[in-house]
Amino acid sequence: MNKKFHEANRLSWNAATVVHNSHKHEQAAFLRQGGNTLYPEELSLLGDIKGLNILHLQCNSGQDTLSLAQHGANVTGVDISDEAINFARQLSIDSGIPAQFHLADIFDWMEQAITKNLQFDRVFCSYGALIWLSDLNNWAKLISQLLTPKGKFIAVEFHPLAFCLDAQWQPYRDYFREGLAFEAAGVEDYVADYPETLCPSKVLEGITNFQNPHPSFEFHWGTHEVVNALIQAGLRIEQFNEYPYSNGWSGLAGMRHIGDNRLAQPEGMPRIPLMYSVLAGK
Repeated sequence: MNKKFHEANRLSWNAATVVHNSHKHEQAAFLRQGGNTLYPEELSLLGDIKGLNILHLQCNSGQDTLSLAQHGANVTGVDISDEAINFARQLSIDSGIPAQFHLADIFDWMEQAITKNLQFDRVFCSYGALIWLSDLNNWAKLISQLLTPKGKFIAVEFHPLAFCLDAQWQPYRDYFREGLAFEAAGVEDYVADYPETLCPSKVLEGITNFQNPHPSFEFHWGTHEVVNALIQAGLRIEQFNEYPYSNGWSGLAGMRHIGDNRLAQPEGMPRIPLMYSVLAGK
């Protein structure tokens, strides 16, 4: 685990988070009026969460965290970005939806939570979370220790195969990278790139022509590495699913809307997985 990379990512996410939220109109009102940012895939895997204690890792600005709380869960969100957590706390106040938000590196927070004997019925993360993990095995081990005896871990993620393709669907990057860190230009304004799917309340122009002044570092893990890390941490894989579409992301040429903010490959192209999910129990 390389904390130098984590700190660089914190700065990069701080800059990007302000820009992302500048495009989203009246988020508190959207949630207050019953709006929800969760997709059917994660809701199905989470099951009935009313009254359950949920840990949402890498919760970003809290939209999904508060959506979990709307389903009756007691939710704790953790994120490394100061801007994200400050926004999430204010969003909780403004929407009237209660949740706890903690500013911390998730590795540090989980270790401290274990020393306090905290446990959760569900641990959850989704959509672009795993590429920021520099130590997959330790991550899985900490999650396992935080779950109750009947607890479940749920992840819904973009498929790493999709990120080995260029915009024209041609392979250009090795799939098997074993979490090797590589430097990127910084967290981008992806909300501006896909506003129709990432701004459920209403799209605002917001901040334009964003160039992140802080580089970021990503760690690409194959699906087998995620599954094996969970197994080695003592968890039992109950479901592993792959999907020929992505939720809210249209980063490759010609992707077509197939309903409910799902995007698939162009018509006639052989299907490949664009998203996957994992459900694991103690």
